[in-house]
Amino acid sequence: DHFQFGWEAGRIVRALLTGYGYSDPFANAFLAHTGPTAWLPPLYPLLLAGIFRLFGVYTHASAWVLFTLQSAFSAATALATYQIAARCFSRRVALWSAWIWALYPAAMQYAVRWPWETTISTALFSFVLALSLRMRGVESGQWSVVSGKREGKEGKTLKTDSLTTYHLPLTTDWLYFGFLWGLIALSNSTLLIFLPVCGLWILLPNLTQRSSPGAPSMRPHRMGGIVHTLSGPTLAALVFLALIAPWTLRNQRVFHAFIPLRGNFGAELFMGNGPGSNGLLMEYYHPFQDPQQLRDYATLGEVRYVARQGAAAHAFIAAHPAHFAADVARRAYFFWAGVPHPSDEAWYNEAGRTLNFAFISLAGLMGLALALRHRIPAAGLFACAFLLLPIPYYIVTVHARFRHPLE
Repeated sequence: DHFQFGWEAGRIVRALLTGYGYSDPFANAFLAHTGPTAWLPPLYPLLLAGIFRLFGVYTHASAWVLFTLQSAFSAATALATYQIAARCFSRRVALWSAWIWALYPAAMQYAVRWPWETTISTALFSFVLALSLRMRGVESGQWSVVSGKREGKEGKTLKTDSLTTYHLPLTTDWLYFGFLWGLIALSNSTLLIFLPVCGLWILLPNLTQRSSPGAPSMRPHRMGGIVHTLSGPTLAALVFLALIAPWTLRNQRVFHAFIPLRGNFGAELFMGNGPGSNGLLMEYYHPFQDPQQLRDYATLGEVRYVARQGAAAHAFIAAHPAHFAADVARRAYFFWAGVPHPSDEAWYNEAGRTLNFAFISLAGLMGLALALRHRIPAAGLFACAFLLLPIPYYIVTVHARFRHPLE
């Protein structure tokens, strides 16, 4: 019944367009309506709703339009990739990076095979990184492989360890920053783990700025300067909150519970760490596969069902800490080396997939090591992304597409 056309998002959109509201993420022929949901944040389902409204629910035309739109976001990511590499390294590195993104098969597949938010979230995340570099004042330079330093147009060495000039991001940049992060929150809220680090990284030079030797003291104006510096982030926070507030208020009104973005954590935690867990998602516990789980979901309602599953997961983890630690280790390996596929596939398909997946991991980790060694601008920021973005997946579950924004 077309469930793989958008999975939960497709079901929500069908319910939305047939008068049942934002609901029924797992509805099927046996249980048509299961009640309101906050299983997914609303950006991608609402985008899909617009397509379904214009081109039909679960039609070939809607699929064509959706994959075309996702491909456009994937293509736009190449532009952000170029911008990031040009600011941190050189135009030559930027061209190579953008072309690799454009032609690398692993980067294409989510745009043309997965009706999901992956490609859109990745584009948004890439553009917020490029914007952050501009706001921090990282300008384009030429990185020399020979000297290991960035050089200007006339060969003058540029300092890469810190920004020595006072640079205050524009108000419009902060508006864009809050807007992009608001869209990310409504698309893939897991990426918000990186938001505090990103904002502080932009602010750090301005908060620690000191006058140069012999220059007039800035102490009398320090308080006013801090207020001025923090006015931009405050504006960004207001824009961010304004974007997510309608969804949060809707959830409060519908569920009588505080659900800022999505309400499925407890259920996902159980499917990743319940009895029988092995590091992968136990989909046989999922409401879309298990009729009993679906009945429980519909009977209890989403909030109570998720709370029940979450409590069971916490109890199992507390009773079996070594098992949980082993699952976390497996998921960390799967995140970087590749998620195993069904054993009935040909061995060469699995081997090719693993090599394809591991190549980006090895190239990325070695590139990060070189960037840190040569004190490339924003290398520390990228290191934080490598450290922080996988954490939720280490704890809950892992899938190849979860790594796409980091790629």
